Amino acid sequence: MKKGPYISDSTLRDGSHAMRHKFEKSQIEAYAKAAEEAKIPSITVGHGNGLGASSIQIGKSLVNDYDFVKTAYDQLSNTELAVFLIPGFGTVRDDVMPVLDMIDTIFAASHCSETDTTQSHIEFAVKNGKKAWGVMMMTHMLQPDELLVHAKKMQSYGANGILLMDSAGTLLNEDVKARISTLSNSLDIDVGFHAHNNLGLAVSNSLTAFESGAKMIDCTMRGFGAGAGNCPLEVLAAALQKQGYCTGMDLYKVMDISQDIVAPMMKKPQEISRTSLASGLAGVFSGFCPLAEKAAERFHVDSRDILMELGKRKIVAGQEDYIIQIASELAQKKNSKGES
Repeated sequence: MKKGPYISDSTLRDGSHAMRHKFEKSQIEAYAKAAEEAKIPSITVGHGNGLGASSIQIGKSLVNDYDFVKTAYDQLSNTELAVFLIPGFGTVRDDVMPVLDMIDTIFAASHCSETDTTQSHIEFAVKNGKKAWGVMMMTHMLQPDELLVHAKKMQSYGANGILLMDSAGTLLNEDVKARISTLSNSLDIDVGFHAHNNLGLAVSNSLTAFESGAKMIDCTMRGFGAGAGNCPLEVLAAALQKQGYCTGMDLYKVMDISQDIVAPMMKKPQEISRTSLASGLAGVFSGFCPLAEKAAERFHVDSRDILMELGKRKIVAGQEDYIIQIASELAQKKNSKGES
């Protein structure tokens, strides 16, 4: 069989959004142990927004960062362990240093046009012998040549690879192809892709990314993640095998993890709701969906209108306060028109 992409599994990280960051130790332990047995190459663990992000506003983790990482680490021998860090949420001193000896990879993430904020984090990872991936979020907001400029910054910091995230699940196949091919043809390091499924294209976009030069695909079991979720790992693995590619994983055991471990964790099936579909149309971060729904209920407006307005204003993660502001403005306009 032909060599397939390196599979990075973010179920215990992006799935945290869907769990309202309430993973229990027993669930972390069971998943990590099963991932090892299924020969999943790498798992990323922790709060959905990464190390140090646990908070009342975004979501308080049930398990603290150190215990989360340690619980997974104790189950792994061959599967690598990764953490995710967004500068501003977490710091090297307070959040990375305590778990440094247990991890193999650090994903240092920023908005796609703010990659300079990751310099010290990437350099720290490289200096300490860890794999460093520069993560560019909301990549639909820049054209391929613009993304390349910022990706080259991360490469200059010493990153081993660049992970492009379709954080809003808004990219079409041709958009993915243009972005991945531009970077993979121009950089000296690997390129990866992380899809969201707001438009139902997560698997297709991930396959397109691989065909366009991506060496790594980041996905989650059962698509478990923010909003409409991510590319479902077990489906991608099956599709790759059907195309004659080898991922090194035990596909049956991967299927078992999806059915027997992840499905019982889920409070509801991962689906494309009207809100997450609107998020994809608007090009808005998938994690805003539950916040938009709460604001819509409070102000008696349509969550889809909130998301479309967020998209018009190009609001990104970290600007959650605009959700309430926009909901209030929509309510005022509605009342001024005399609508009930």
